Amino acid sequence: MTPDDRDAALPGLARAAARKSGAAARARRAKQAAAAVEPAAVDPVARVLVDLPLAHLDRTFDYTVPASMADQAVPGARVKVRFAGQDVDGFVVERAAESDHGGRLTSLRRVVSAEPVLTPAIATLCRRIAERYAGVSADVRRLAVPPRHATTEKQPSPPAPPLESRPLGGEEPWAAYPAGAAFRHHLRTGGAPRAVWSAAPGEDWPRRLAELAEATRDSSRGTVICVPDHRDVARVDAALTDLMGPDHHVTLQAEAGPGPRYRDFLMVSRGARRIVVGTRSAAFAPVHDLGLVVIWDDGDDLHAEPRAPYPHTREVLLERAEIEGCAALVGGFSRSVEADRLLQTGWAKEISAPRPTVRDRALIGVAGAGDRRDPYAGAARVPREAHDAVRWGLERGPVLVQTPRAGYVLRLACDRCRTPALCSACTGPLQLTGPTTPPRCRWCATEVPGWVCAECGGHGLRAPVIGDARTADELGRAFAPVPVVTSSGDRIRAEVDAERRIVVATPGAEPVAAEGYAVVVLLDTWLLLARDSMRAAEEALRRWSNAVALLRPGGRALAVGEPATPALQALVRWDQAGFAGRESEERREARLPPATLVATLRAAPGALDDALTLLDLPDDADVLGPLAPLPGAVDEDERAVLRVPRAHGAALSAALAELQRVRSARKLDPVRIQVDPMEI
Repeated sequence: MTPDDRDAALPGLARAAARKSGAAARARRAKQAAAAVEPAAVDPVARVLVDLPLAHLDRTFDYTVPASMADQAVPGARVKVRFAGQDVDGFVVERAAESDHGGRLTSLRRVVSAEPVLTPAIATLCRRIAERYAGVSADVRRLAVPPRHATTEKQPSPPAPPLESRPLGGEEPWAAYPAGAAFRHHLRTGGAPRAVWSAAPGEDWPRRLAELAEATRDSSRGTVICVPDHRDVARVDAALTDLMGPDHHVTLQAEAGPGPRYRDFLMVSRGARRIVVGTRSAAFAPVHDLGLVVIWDDGDDLHAEPRAPYPHTREVLLERAEIEGCAALVGGFSRSVEADRLLQTGWAKEISAPRPTVRDRALIGVAGAGDRRDPYAGAARVPREAHDAVRWGLERGPVLVQTPRAGYVLRLACDRCRTPALCSACTGPLQLTGPTTPPRCRWCATEVPGWVCAECGGHGLRAPVIGDARTADELGRAFAPVPVVTSSGDRIRAEVDAERRIVVATPGAEPVAAEGYAVVVLLDTWLLLARDSMRAAEEALRRWSNAVALLRPGGRALAVGEPATPALQALVRWDQAGFAGRESEERREARLPPATLVATLRAAPGALDDALTLLDLPDDADVLGPLAPLPGAVDEDERAVLRVPRAHGAALSAALAELQRVRSARKLDPVRIQVDPMEI
């Protein structure tokens, strides 16, 4: 370097030296400040769970509690701590007199909030759920504790109004279920029974659940009720208000917004409310003196958390029942194979209505697609029996027609050779969006007014798959001038009045009729059964049962499909319990869940191979894969499926958790692990 170059570089070197000197000075000041902190006189050590999504750091770390923070740094409080050179959030879970760490402890940076929002029971629940699903407890805590809303936190939580004295009376509300009266009595006397409830058709299930919450409240305990969506929350909310009056419970759901949601959460954590109803996140509500946890319709996939570590609400509530020693109820009109397993293992008892009660509440039949009395109607989608049922129902009130697909005509095919009609530009499927619109591609939206079949040259089109809009058009013409309304997609109706009308709805979007439906018709039952899923038949029966359950007492239901189908036969007999038992036995023979515990691993090809090499599996584990992505799939990751007997599920979860810790510590490519997924 020449003298001129050295002179030119001096300002830059000086700035670098100044920065280095400044950093050293700041480090010295930080050490001096840490050394000068006076620790708390009592329990000067705080064990903190840092909010980091890194598996190898998923444990508590010890920090010194300054004397100035001694009263605020209580277990459950939010704090800021110094970790790896940066300030991170965390929760104090314990105060101790001394630490196992031999060196000097860093002090807490500050107490963000002295509000104890993470109770010991919920902290234990988060840890166990993370262990079961091979995840990180920080991810579970984000599901359990909502973000802080400082303005709301400063406001006091008003206490619940005083309980009105009233006679206990008998057990008439549950008289239709012989075991239900005993279950309610145990709740009222402080017991912790566990049951699987199969509701009868037409049952006012929100009212029944509200009665169980009331019985639990009579023993000075709390209740958590988890339902699939906000419409169900509104129904249970109304039932609780009608039975006990306002301000005795809260609803927890994401749609409420950050402020109201945190306000309701604080009312629960402060003990001002002991009855909670909500969706997935309500399973973690810190209810004081918890006496009962309830999940309704546990087979609904809305109960499966879409965020890591993907816990299911049913498993969260059952784990919580074990931790807190409270009662548990798994209810629904249908029965999942997981609920059936709870009965088979003896973990729970059955609550169901006797056969005469079921027969008195609903008459269910099956009609083939096409009227056997009319040879020209053999290909009819809506047979004569369905038209007769709709006509009979309209004389008595509203009629519900369930069709599996939303839209108008979702698929088109040549009416001569049945070849699917495809777009010439992108080979996407053609559809109709209305009665007067030309065929349009579902992928690129190209209109094809002059379509010609590439196989036979035909110009005619037929509709093998019809949506709710086309169904409403057909029924509107057949039963004019009766009004026809639809409920599907983003236009879901919560309820309809008792006036005579036809309601066409997709599964899960059926509105509740004020006095129940006179008739329920299930169209295109084959379409639900044709889904490429291990749970296709179970899910179809669940959706049909939920629709039939909307009947008024003495109503009628008709399913259009093949009468010999086992799922339809179970619906006609209202024998969802028997169907779940047979399904469980078939899965046990095939080594499928719930008889086995299954985990899926997804990652880039190289990362997945490395993960399988590092994984220390139990001796009886099966490895299926790696499986390459399907041609044309957006996701290019490979997939592997691991399977072990249910008794060794904890060992598989532990092995997967250790794999995540090793990969996190080594900073290897991520691997997405999903334990016990609803779909394999």
